[in-house]
Amino acid sequence: MTEQFKILLVDDEEDILQFVKYNLEKEGFLVDTATNGERALELVASSKPHLILLDIMMPEMDGFEVCGKIKSEKENSDILICFLTARSESFTQINALDNGADDFISKPIKPRVLTSRIKALLRRHPSNYIQEEKSIKNFGDLSIDFETYELFLGDQKINLSKKEFNLLKLITSKPGKVYSRTEIFNKVWGQDVIVGDRTIDVHIRKLREKIGSKYIQTIKGVGYKFDF
Repeated sequence: MTEQFKILLVDDEEDILQFVKYNLEKEGFLVDTATNGERALELVASSKPHLILLDIMMPEMDGFEVCGKIKSEKENSDILICFLTARSESFTQINALDNGADDFISKPIKPRVLTSRIKALLRRHPSNYIQEEKSIKNFGDLSIDFETYELFLGDQKINLSKKEFNLLKLITSKPGKVYSRTEIFNKVWGQDVIVGDRTIDVHIRKLREKIGSKYIQTIKGVGYKFDF
């Protein structure tokens, strides 16, 4: 990673704030804390954190509303948001992603899991990359040319349909990010296109048959992510 990252931790429980802050600072992160949404928005405006760890269940302004306000400002487009939630139901996870979050971590928080997930998230921060988009990207044995729509697994050329390629292009754009089914539908098929419920599953299955099953992971009840 190219710099010391700033993390904003937002939770209305003081013991959680101190526990998480201690563990993150041990890893070398700069950490600010806020106990409510209003204070969080003030700190976002003044210090521009790289990543926000945001509790969902807070009084007056919940995490979804705070996330929406942050994401609505163009100057905050580079800020990553990860929800902290004690609720593990799939609809909560889907709502988190649909509200613009980049990831979610369930409570109770395990320090090693927390720091591992945060480091994985921050690897996707724009400050780690040259902004000029490259035509060819390599992921392990995979080589993808986004201009010529060609895919190679090692030395073998793999033929994909246009939808399969667009689906692969989406999920490889941010390795490690969980894409909800709704987001995949909207970005690959378009909001005005009506397709069957199993369409995404069929295309994922075909991709796995062609490139191997290790690259695309299923997040049960939520969606899919690409890892290598």
